[in-house]
Amino acid sequence: MSGSLNKVMLIGNLGDNVKLHHFDGGGCIGRFPIATNETYTNKTTGEKVSNTEWHNVVVRNKAAEICEKYLNKGDKIYVEGKIKTRKWQSEDGVQRYSTEIHVSEFNFLSNKNEISENQTAPSQFSAPETSSKPSDDEPDDLPF
Repeated sequence: MSGSLNKVMLIGNLGDNVKLHHFDGGGCIGRFPIATNETYTNKTTGEKVSNTEWHNVVVRNKAAEICEKYLNKGDKIYVEGKIKTRKWQSEDGVQRYSTEIHVSEFNFLSNKNEISENQTAPSQFSAPETSSKPSDDEPDDLPF
């Protein structure tokens, strides 16, 4: 197999509300942290150990607007996307790096009883793909 794959899938809880930033051209970007937890029992001590990892999540345009409208701190969400590292220079001249999850699909996993009946949240969202994929009508060249 040639090539590579950059794909990440996470299920976690929002660590903060979605922060939305609008651009002059009409687009927008949303950012929020997701916490994923791992719990296991230490075999030598029998002690339960819990580790939390924090992930910086980025959603764009319509997906960002949907997330801002329906998600709140503590909500559970499934996100799928790719890892990107961003580099910038801080005000004090130091090079900074940030690793982010750029979302292509997401599902809300929290039960939202407080959403009114005429304002239902979409349970799943897929961002439009920029790459071309063969349609279902086109035969593939797999031998099985």
